[in-house]
Amino acid sequence: MIHRVLFMISSMRGGGSERQTLLLLKHLNRSQFSPHLYVMERAGDLLPQVPSDVPIHSFEDVRKEPVIYLPGGVMRQQIRHLKKLLSDESIDVIYDRTFHMTMIAGPASLQWNIPRVSTIVSPPDLALPLVEKRYVRMKQRRLANAYKASKQIIAVSKIAADSAANFYQLPTDSITVLPNPVDTDALRKNTLKKQRPKMASTLKLVCVGRMTKEKGHHDLINAMVLAQANWPASNPALHVRLIGDGPLRSDLELQAKKVHKPHSVEFSGTLSNAGPSIMEADALILPSLFEGMPNVVLEAMALGTPVIATRAGGTIELERKEPTILWAEPQNPNSLAEAIISFASDPQSSASRTQAATRLISEHHNIKATCHRLEQYLKAACVF
Repeated sequence: MIHRVLFMISSMRGGGSERQTLLLLKHLNRSQFSPHLYVMERAGDLLPQVPSDVPIHSFEDVRKEPVIYLPGGVMRQQIRHLKKLLSDESIDVIYDRTFHMTMIAGPASLQWNIPRVSTIVSPPDLALPLVEKRYVRMKQRRLANAYKASKQIIAVSKIAADSAANFYQLPTDSITVLPNPVDTDALRKNTLKKQRPKMASTLKLVCVGRMTKEKGHHDLINAMVLAQANWPASNPALHVRLIGDGPLRSDLELQAKKVHKPHSVEFSGTLSNAGPSIMEADALILPSLFEGMPNVVLEAMALGTPVIATRAGGTIELERKEPTILWAEPQNPNSLAEAIISFASDPQSSASRTQAATRLISEHHNIKATCHRLEQYLKAACVF
């Protein structure tokens, strides 16, 4: 029997969850599953990469502006639309990922008693107030009810799982940790295979992420100021490239003018494929305040690029028995500056960390193994 599974994500704009959804859609076993994709809007650089055999359903195709504004009116429209879609397409199981999609999938699936596998991608005690902003307590209750009704709850890291269990008052054993995978072969194939140049006149760092508060860009630019003030004369010049966009970009551009050498902070905007930029950099730097399981660090590790990162959320779980990352403390520009100077002063020490990181990706973040586990959860949910 082939199960019809509906993957739910807000858009395909290129964030970590969107990239993970695309990976799963590409690798799901077609002899067992027929995948569909549900989005709020048909948008994003990743949309053309969705496999051609995956039907795409979008709420924006049917959305109607309400004559009278009532709180929650749009969400009720979304739930009604999803209810009809579940029936029309004879969906057997739902895979809902991110807060908003879970809030819609929970009530929409009840009428037809369609099982759900839900994925939690960030520590909700920190992420939900930032993402939703309004009516947070009410949304917390709705999400708690939605997760309790799920046949399987997945978290991308142990830290995200522990946060969810406490925040939603869920039994700890009801949440399974399934770390984000990397398609290492495809990533390397789509990345320019250039020999990474040794640091000469410039140390090139790259930071990839949406420009929002939790990603820590303000801390990174402050760290640049501190690092330049204490930069050893023997070190190469420092340059950081910021890839991404978001609501804080104009503020960050203004802040970057305070750097001793403003041209040493480069704003590149959003790239459909950041792989070549990560590959060519001397190191990836991640200054986040919190993370679920950072996709960009997984990709850097798979490509053999050294990583400088804050001890934030699920990033910590990307180091196990062997050192894989040069650490800094979150919300601490001084610590981040010290890590940058340390890396620049002794680049050779990163070699063993990079090799350990490659092994970790191969052993614990393999796309085939992860997809197989997800397929087992989806099949088990359909049995109920």
